[in-house]
Amino acid sequence: MDQESEQPEHFRLYSQRSISIATYFGGPLAAGILARRNFINLGKERSGKSALIIGIFSTILVFTSIFLIPGELIDRIPPALIPLIYTGIIYFVIEKFQGADLKEHKENKRPFYSAWKAAGTGAICLVLIIGSIVTVAYLTPDEFDSQKYYSGIETFKENESAALSIYSKFESATPLEIVSFIDSAGIPSWKQNLMILDEMDNLDGLTDNLKRQNDLLRKYSSSQIELFELIKKSIYENTNKYDHEMQNIQLEIEKILKQIQN
Repeated sequence: MDQESEQPEHFRLYSQRSISIATYFGGPLAAGILARRNFINLGKERSGKSALIIGIFSTILVFTSIFLIPGELIDRIPPALIPLIYTGIIYFVIEKFQGADLKEHKENKRPFYSAWKAAGTGAICLVLIIGSIVTVAYLTPDEFDSQKYYSGIETFKENESAALSIYSKFESATPLEIVSFIDSAGIPSWKQNLMILDEMDNLDGLTDNLKRQNDLLRKYSSSQIELFELIKKSIYENTNKYDHEMQNIQLEIEKILKQIQN
């Protein structure tokens, strides 16, 4: 049984809503990461370790199952259906094991982590799907320069990771520092990825599948630029009026990544 440690007067937890958002974008892995942090902050480190392990294995199970679904059948499944199913399951699991603690935390008016931080965790988890493209590159014909394509994808992923680190800054960085990061590192990283994709489109022997994936990655990077611009505008104007628009872009990004996965 976990030993409850004495809690400080104020400590943060991820809300049920934040965990659901992260789960929708990043799958059970994101839920495991956030549930683990909640358990640790509640003094239940053993439960936190179990939550992370379950999140990892659940993610493997979900995506392995998706890969085993015949192509003609997967095309008939609405892109949002599978994420909605596992998000709903995670919701009830969190409610069962952390619901009482979260309710008490809210009633005592203790602080929660921001939804943006949770969404960032989900986005970073989902980005791991892009790694599957590397495998695809090595399964292409011999006349195709797979090493050059692999190198381009690796640089793409490095830029992507650098840009997505913005979500770890929301808790500690000032608004000015976040805007500075967007201008100096965030948007330039996505623009460089667009240039990488243009170069890879010109590789000899590029298959139709990889061309389609390049097109999806291009839409993905362009959507991220649009999202970063809105984040910057919301900070400059100190307003929440762009939240709905940003949420729609997040949903579009998730949809694109699901298409890449399929």
